[in-house]
Amino acid sequence: MNKALANMPATIQIDGSQGEGGGQILRTALALSMITGQAFELINIRAGRKKPGLMRQHLVCVQASQQISQAYIEGAELHSQRLYFAPQHVQSGKYQFQIGSAGSTTLVLQTLLPALLLQDQPSELIVSGGTHNPLAPTADFIEHCFLPCLKKIGIDVDFKLEKAGFFPIGAGQIHITIHPWQQRHALDLRQCGQSPHIEAHAAVLNLAHDIAQRELATLDKKLKLDHQQQFFLNGISQGNTVYVRVEHEYHTQLFTALGEMRKSAEQIANHLAEQVKSYQSSKAVVDEYLADQLLLPLALGQGGEFTAQCISEHTRTQATMIEKFIDCEIEFIELDKSRFQVNVKV
Repeated sequence: MNKALANMPATIQIDGSQGEGGGQILRTALALSMITGQAFELINIRAGRKKPGLMRQHLVCVQASQQISQAYIEGAELHSQRLYFAPQHVQSGKYQFQIGSAGSTTLVLQTLLPALLLQDQPSELIVSGGTHNPLAPTADFIEHCFLPCLKKIGIDVDFKLEKAGFFPIGAGQIHITIHPWQQRHALDLRQCGQSPHIEAHAAVLNLAHDIAQRELATLDKKLKLDHQQQFFLNGISQGNTVYVRVEHEYHTQLFTALGEMRKSAEQIANHLAEQVKSYQSSKAVVDEYLADQLLLPLALGQGGEFTAQCISEHTRTQATMIEKFIDCEIEFIELDKSRFQVNVKV
């Protein structure tokens, strides 16, 4: 062991095969390590996956975290199943990261956001890669659902989708400015408030425009939309994205879908409409994915409570990871089959 490491605080040991066992464990560990200054060793990285170990997009999260915190690292190579990460000092600034594939730009953002929020100066990030990935929050979800929700607890982030990037080419780009978190507020999203305004937005990139039009027509038939709009993207990849905004008095929830090779526009829209209906019938405020993404910001701030449609294995794993690094308590209470209350106490 080198001398610099001899003086490091005790290392947190993490088994990457626990719970949901995916890349989220890595991203959360990186974020919390940078915030607390605690080193960690992660083993069995993505052990249950078809291609275990660090993939390209995970590696970019590690390298980006290393760059903003001048971390000492071991095991940061493709397919590695062990990583040691010891941060030194998080530095705000202007950073540019290239994933070089359709790997998710929004997951890189979610890894770095918590640490950069807590700095005294703003930071600017430009991340290139995929912006609309089936297994990650889309740029639309981040811009129109996640960030507006963070604004309620005092977090201010400017987000711009400069180029859309779909699988397999990617080549998209997001541009973000993260402002220092000055006023911290607790979150209370136990009630939706007055009845919703429902709108749908659809776009294609380098594909036939009628795909988006057919999706909107199907959604209108199923959901009786208050508003619908086709929007335009630029980029060199090909793809289709559609989202429904359910805007209540206290919260706007977003549901997103991406076009698929062997599915018609109508099939994509029908499936999306079902998700929206199941959310509405649950009477919960937050959907499964936002529930997962809110835990860390709430644990770093004043805590809070919200009702969620579903608590996934992913969300439970996230809660366990957060409690490993910071002193807080996250509880899930089942109110009925499709509604849970989540309390984050700090």
